[in-house]
Amino acid sequence: MSKKILIAAIVLLPLLGMAQTDIDAIMMEKKALCVGPMYSYSSWKNYWEGTLKRDNENLGTVSTQMIGVMGTYGVSKKLNVLFGAPYVITKASAGTLHGQKGIQDLSLFVKYVPYRKKLGDGIFTLFAIGGFSTPLTNYVADFLPMSIGLHTSNLLARGMVDYQVNNLFVTGSATYVYRSNIKIDRTSYYTTEMHYTDEVEMPDMATFNLRLGYRSYHLIAEAVLNNMTTLGGFDITRNNMPFPSNRMNATTAGVNVKYTPAFVPQLSIVGGGNYVLKGRNVGQALTVDAAIFYAFSLAHKEKKLTNNNQTK
Repeated sequence: MSKKILIAAIVLLPLLGMAQTDIDAIMMEKKALCVGPMYSYSSWKNYWEGTLKRDNENLGTVSTQMIGVMGTYGVSKKLNVLFGAPYVITKASAGTLHGQKGIQDLSLFVKYVPYRKKLGDGIFTLFAIGGFSTPLTNYVADFLPMSIGLHTSNLLARGMVDYQVNNLFVTGSATYVYRSNIKIDRTSYYTTEMHYTDEVEMPDMATFNLRLGYRSYHLIAEAVLNNMTTLGGFDITRNNMPFPSNRMNATTAGVNVKYTPAFVPQLSIVGGGNYVLKGRNVGQALTVDAAIFYAFSLAHKEKKLTNNNQTK
């Protein structure tokens, strides 16, 4: 049994690849707020128990739904702040394990552009991203694969480069995620050895992301390849339940589309999906997601208020 990968507790909201997120090369204008609801559905039947790929009739198909709010605020053209908080629902189609549901983690990001320059026929941009997430509720982490998260507090550091020629682009990034230890409702547990404590040491993680495609004001379409590697941990033992500190590695491929209609330029409609090509101690999940975002210009409102004051 394995956990649906790429939940916010693990890698900090990589759900939507488009719409001014922490892992794309899109920036909001100064004093602009883009916010909206998002939805994701993921399911898997086959999974990797260590390197052994199998299924489990006591689980059937495990599904995870994520409903949340995500937003971006432009402090300046070079500095954006992002936030998100999801409600997660898990379910198994067979067996006796009950699904879980609840508010998961709050995620905050700072996205900065320290360098941008014309290079050859295109524009080269360097990004620096920092992130933090922490649980908003006291959900149970030690009930995989039904848990809604891993209950760690995380610190993220990412370097990202983007190169765009006309409407074609390529973006690459590397991320390191520090994860805090967690406490579980047991006084002892076994990994590769016996531990007489309720504290679990969580291994850190690294991710690598490559995306390429077409980018214009009204349409963005991209293909995405992502690799997630746990820097430590251990394999699920044969016919056993997974444990929060398991090694969870996965390579996924997917596509994303963002459309901004000309008649409502403040509106963005986002959709996409990805599939696990290869993994270790994770489910071979197919994930689809969608979101609607609306951008508000707070600078315009401030300007209008100033003009009214001057009139008075």
